Amino acid sequence: MDERVRKHAEVLVDWSARVEAGDNVVLAVGPDAHELAVAVAETLGSRGANLLATYSSGEITRAYLRAHDGDFEENPAHELALVEQADVYLSLGGGRNTSATADVPGATRQAYNSARAGIRETRLDTRWVSTVHPTRSLAQQANMAYEAYQEFAYNAILRDWESLAEEMARLKQLLDDGSEVRLVSTDTDLTMRIDDRTAVNSAASVVYDSHNLPSGEVFTAPYATEGTVTFDVPMTLHGDAVRNVRLEFEAGEVVEYDAEQGADVIAEIIDTDDGARRLGELGIGMNRGIDRYTDNILFDEKMGETVHLALGRAYDANLPEGESGNESAIHVDMITDVSEDSRLEIDGEVVQRNGRFRWEDGFE
Repeated sequence: MDERVRKHAEVLVDWSARVEAGDNVVLAVGPDAHELAVAVAETLGSRGANLLATYSSGEITRAYLRAHDGDFEENPAHELALVEQADVYLSLGGGRNTSATADVPGATRQAYNSARAGIRETRLDTRWVSTVHPTRSLAQQANMAYEAYQEFAYNAILRDWESLAEEMARLKQLLDDGSEVRLVSTDTDLTMRIDDRTAVNSAASVVYDSHNLPSGEVFTAPYATEGTVTFDVPMTLHGDAVRNVRLEFEAGEVVEYDAEQGADVIAEIIDTDDGARRLGELGIGMNRGIDRYTDNILFDEKMGETVHLALGRAYDANLPEGESGNESAIHVDMITDVSEDSRLEIDGEVVQRNGRFRWEDGFE
């Protein structure tokens, strides 16, 4: 086994999920994530955790959803019980086809997601972490040779997370102390309120309220959004290519939208429910181990010199205790490149210009 796979497993179990002896761990394994699953299982066994592995396949999901009549039972008891009894939920992505569910009707997908809202909320109450095993399908989606993609993925995953956490804490403090964020770049001028919010230093560990590996972003839950934003980083949403999405906000809600490609996908997303028209997240990428776009949101949104915004659900970690933020059955991230002709302001003060933070060399 590639030693990098073992290191990936150890980072996931020890740094990210903080698994302890006696923890009940659900391990959801993608079809081509077998090797990582073996390494994770070995690591969990050595830590004295209780393991239950499940199989997670986009092709199985497609077959089920396309055959179903669309009238889904809400939060099926057997599935809910599984996550209710879990202390840790680890998701190992690694599908054979990144567009496996592209031809599932949008209405069916919406109904399925809405019917499992309670299961999703319960899973989010565990020490959950999502990661991916570098696979040939992901390499193909990124237009990279497999070996090159492996190197890329491990450069992003096997970081000095403690050092990166210290750097990201500087941005977290600025956001925690701020009231308004303004993002300005070509075709974008957007303002968002962030007062009474707590930013998350997303350093790839549940200790930081961070649930992705790799991670490397600082995010908060904006509201009262006004203005226009263009997402110029190519992405795949619901199995379909989406390019150059433009959203216009008034009084916190999307009032106009367009896209060079995939406008129908954006329409499906914002029509999911009322919360899908509002932002649930503002995230600022700081992982410079990610040096190119790969059409995989897990990596792309963490890339240095990017900002992403998510339509839909806000995370409780950003909100005052007892307060509910934006609620939705979806959380869909979209990314804008801020490496050129851009600035990020907090309360009128520029904290990032052309992808460089004010404490970095090259900030002007």
